[in-house]
Amino acid sequence: MTTPLEPQVWIADSDEAETVARLLIAFRDSLGADWPSDNAFLAGVERLLDDRNTEFVLGAPTPDTPPAGVVQLRVRHSIWRAGGDALIEDVYVDPTARGGGLGRALVQYALDYARVERGCRRAELDVNEANEPALRLYESLGFSAGRAAFTGRDLFMKLPLVEPEPTG
Repeated sequence: MTTPLEPQVWIADSDEAETVARLLIAFRDSLGADWPSDNAFLAGVERLLDDRNTEFVLGAPTPDTPPAGVVQLRVRHSIWRAGGDALIEDVYVDPTARGGGLGRALVQYALDYARVERGCRRAELDVNEANEPALRLYESLGFSAGRAAFTGRDLFMKLPLVEPEPTG
């Protein structure tokens, strides 16, 4: 009896910028957007790969398959935690690779890396409440949208400082 192969995950190197950008472009396309441009994605990935506070985690369904998933991990210092905060962003798995544990492996690797290698004491992410598979994954990993330690709920709020480029 053979055992199933586990997903493979790793921190992207600078020579993997095109692979990271390809996956992020596929994510953009899956959302029905056409902006930022492909070139802007590649330039952004190259810039972030040079940023010591940003990592991209790549993953493949098996050791013999090409990368089919990505997570962006950003780290910042938190005064209130006396250590790092990890922001998990842009979690994407190609539809052909879903259902085999790659998304879980990517996020878990990012969390472990943030805690062990970067000294983070908290992780945050945002997710659309209609994305039920992602909500189940994040909740199974311990994320919650519960009440804050003080009063009321924690809310992820945003304010665009410039209008986005039109799509279509």
